[in-house]
Amino acid sequence: MRQLSLTSLTDLNSVVTGFPQITPHAKLSCITVINAGSSPSCVMQAPWSTGTECVAKYNFQTANEQDLPFCKGDVLTIIGVTRDPNWYRARNTVGREGTIPANYVQKREGVKSGGKLSLMPWFHGKITREQAERLLYPPETGLFLVRESTNYPGDYTLCVSCDGKVEHYRIIYHNGKLTIDEEEYFENLMQLVEHYTKDADGLCTRLIKPKLMEGTVAAQDEFSRSGWALNRKELKLIQTIGKGEFGDVMVGDYRGTKVAVKCIKNDATAQAFIAEASVMTQLRHNNLVQLLGVIVEERGSLYIVTEYMAKGSLVDYLRSRGRTVLGGDCLLKFSLDVCEAMEYLEANNFVHRDLAARNVLVSDDNIAKVSDFGLTKEASSIQDTAKLPVKWTSPEALREKRFSTKSDVWSYGILLWEIYSFGRVPYPRIPLKEVVPRVEKGYKMDAPDGCPPVVYDLMKQCWTLDPVVRPSFRMLREKLQHIRAKELYL
Repeated sequence: MRQLSLTSLTDLNSVVTGFPQITPHAKLSCITVINAGSSPSCVMQAPWSTGTECVAKYNFQTANEQDLPFCKGDVLTIIGVTRDPNWYRARNTVGREGTIPANYVQKREGVKSGGKLSLMPWFHGKITREQAERLLYPPETGLFLVRESTNYPGDYTLCVSCDGKVEHYRIIYHNGKLTIDEEEYFENLMQLVEHYTKDADGLCTRLIKPKLMEGTVAAQDEFSRSGWALNRKELKLIQTIGKGEFGDVMVGDYRGTKVAVKCIKNDATAQAFIAEASVMTQLRHNNLVQLLGVIVEERGSLYIVTEYMAKGSLVDYLRSRGRTVLGGDCLLKFSLDVCEAMEYLEANNFVHRDLAARNVLVSDDNIAKVSDFGLTKEASSIQDTAKLPVKWTSPEALREKRFSTKSDVWSYGILLWEIYSFGRVPYPRIPLKEVVPRVEKGYKMDAPDGCPPVVYDLMKQCWTLDPVVRPSFRMLREKLQHIRAKELYL
């Protein structure tokens, strides 16, 4: 007999009513498990810890003053357990607190997919016609995959199982668009697949079931499962505040909250940003720009929604205000804000790889937060150095392509120099091609004008050529707190 927990029993009720049944407060302290041929036994469910984020799956309205009402899609933070494991104390985003039923919400989890997150899990790259036919066996009408064309380089092939055999349709790349019949044209493969999923439109069958490439996980499924998928209908895009190679950054409104939105239209670029979004689901700290959620559209667009940082990048903030506006206490606070974020990444074994003042944002209440996790990966992995910012990257990372928390510490030293020089470009008056050879011989930048000697001493420690000798972010944070407490920055 299948084991049934309280939540699965109550979910049977949702088939009829559309909502799970609410268990009265303090009625149950455990979940009864019934095994065939044995007596019922009690199994305690591991309680959610304080700080756990949940997303509401249903509306919850209540007349009970101790309960916290919420709407589907609301984010709630667990602040404590109750005597009943089916109810938790929680806080909403505006600070109101109360008890909530556990089976009305979904625990948010970091996206840690064992496989590769993919927007196109049905895309198998360079495989032959014969390999495609083997993958689509046994026959199942509507089973499909897309591969690179072997006969027409630059084109693709849609392979579809239909009535016991596999049909191969050439996808022609023409004037920047894709087409099968030279009547319907598509911006990308995702749009093409979406179209033929809804309508056969001349194919032997409509596309019904994707044949996933081994090791891949559909990104949309994974973000939904983990509680990070947002509803596109509830997002209003208001105005563009930045443009990049990948697409636009816009100010938006999500359910009454001002947000920043990265809008990525190109499917290949969107694939790279999926990795950034999945890293952000695993990171929660007051000095890291917070991910609010992800929207993956079938037509290939990706929206990464984050908290809105009203005062823009730290480098622009420093340049526009200068030393007449920003005092030593403010500069030290920004230095500590960033250091605390990096200490958190260090403790969680993440390496940022692109730490610089341009990738730190400033909130309306002057909190500096580290952003731009495009290169962030788990510690000690190797990466191509072709696109790395030379002036911010440690010598061993440039030379050996090996990154660690200690290479982030080097970059932090450069960022400290940026803060205390009010946003100047590092290594002034030194040609770019001469920076690395001079640094490897022991050259260190001079202290910025007016920089406290104790802070400049920290910069020099960060720029020690031997990464093992560089301080940790924890040590740096402790030293900065000491400087603040003793007012050594004045």
